[in-house]
Amino acid sequence: MPTAAPEPAGRRPPVRDPEAPRRVTLLELFFDLVYVVALALISRNLVGSVTWERAAESLVMLMAIWWTWAITTLVTDIYDPQRTEIKLLIVAVMFGALLMTTAIPEAFGSRGLVFGGTYVAIHLGRGLFLMPAVRRHPQSNRRALRIFVWFAVSAVPWLVGALAVHGTARLWLWAGALAIDYLGFRLAYPVPGLGAVPESQRNVTAEHLSERYQQFFIIALGDAVLVAGTVFSAHHSEAENLAAFATAFGTTLLLWRIYVHKSGELLPHAIARAAQPSRFLNTAPYTHLLMVAGVVTTAAGFDLVLLEPTGHTPPAWLAVILGGPALFLTGRGAFEYEVFSRVSRSRPGGVLALLTIAPAGLFLAPVYASAGAMLVLAGVAFADYRRSRGRPPEEPMPPH
Repeated sequence: MPTAAPEPAGRRPPVRDPEAPRRVTLLELFFDLVYVVALALISRNLVGSVTWERAAESLVMLMAIWWTWAITTLVTDIYDPQRTEIKLLIVAVMFGALLMTTAIPEAFGSRGLVFGGTYVAIHLGRGLFLMPAVRRHPQSNRRALRIFVWFAVSAVPWLVGALAVHGTARLWLWAGALAIDYLGFRLAYPVPGLGAVPESQRNVTAEHLSERYQQFFIIALGDAVLVAGTVFSAHHSEAENLAAFATAFGTTLLLWRIYVHKSGELLPHAIARAAQPSRFLNTAPYTHLLMVAGVVTTAAGFDLVLLEPTGHTPPAWLAVILGGPALFLTGRGAFEYEVFSRVSRSRPGGVLALLTIAPAGLFLAPVYASAGAMLVLAGVAFADYRRSRGRPPEEPMPPH
């Protein structure tokens, strides 16, 4: 009996071949460039007026920008980014993310519709694009439909907030919309009649997923370097500015060192060894969001300190200068648990040390408060070094 001819490549669903290599493509790296600008604008927005409301607005924008990146990363893990249709999808999302980025300075003012409307268009447009593309692959089609339904629900508060209100009301509506988006992902997008995405369809690729998260963290550090360099270039005539610049550089270096030490290096091995690799899919977006938020806040602190290194430190400034490293260490502790099923004492110890020096920071110049945060991070990095010195490489032990 003659065998059926293989389906032409152009008619096959753009789902990845399980046996194909999943290294990050150059197009994915190109896509990431948008987020360098986005993170820089968010950190600049935070220091424009250091208030709790401004901090909440910056967090909402960061979470929205992050979610466009995280879901696109999931798409490129599931679908073949070498296929023309997926390349077009990545480029379209890149354009949308750039359009959102341009609206960041006025997202809670006159350009709310650009920011919120583009966010909705990215996520709904992706679903409308993918469902016909994978119609010959029932599992992928149902998964795309589930995700589309959840983003359609969250589109309502996004658009109501963008069209009808400003300020605090918009902030609450958008925060609620993001809660829907993040909860839907955590619950695997359950839909009446379809259920949630089955566990068997939530597998991830260690090599690809770990590279993507590592790369985005480097982008966040790039924001810190960008802020330190650009602000210092405009204010470099006094010794205090040079000290603040050196502190910013040292802090950035320590953030990188603490991230990569063991957990950052072993992330792909931990995912590969996990009994349920999908656990990383469920937790990695949240732990890395915390660390990225910490780096962005730390970069905003660099901006404040480099602009005015001397004088007393206002409480709001101190919250930014010390809160950034504290957020990072909190996320880093959760990240360590993902890889080793434990949290080193240096993580909560570092957060406690930052809280301890906070009262003294109110009576010191901003440059000294920033130096105190750097010394705490240096202590954490040294504790990591002492714990691993002279010992065989630690094997990842992800939670069961």
